[in-house]
Amino acid sequence: MKRHMFGWVEIPVSDMDRAIAFYEEVFKIKIDKNVMGDLIMGWFPFADPEAPGSGGSLVKHPEFYHPSDSQGVLVYFSSITGDLQNELDRVESAGGTVLSGKKQISDEHGFMALFLDTEGNRVALHSRG
Repeated sequence: MKRHMFGWVEIPVSDMDRAIAFYEEVFKIKIDKNVMGDLIMGWFPFADPEAPGSGGSLVKHPEFYHPSDSQGVLVYFSSITGDLQNELDRVESAGGTVLSGKKQISDEHGFMALFLDTEGNRVALHSRG
């Protein structure tokens, strides 16, 4: 069976409850919090396994995960509504900071925007419209 290159994404957090509240507000979703010893995970909702994209989680561990505003990998969230402006409009009221407003990548590739979440992670949004 053909799969996407990425099977899972983890976003480091310092305060799990604050991070869950932020992402639930921006995306209007429910995140399941799971405590496994020193590791705490906030699982994003799972879609049909055949749906495009990959799953992911917020993660907190005092030794292994540290938020980053400009270093390392940049995670792109797909807009749930089809227009990233809808989610981007909720970023600041949820406690985040918009770094770059909606801008077109190209006619073929759609639009993107950048923001900092409540934990200080630089994250991106993507939509076709």
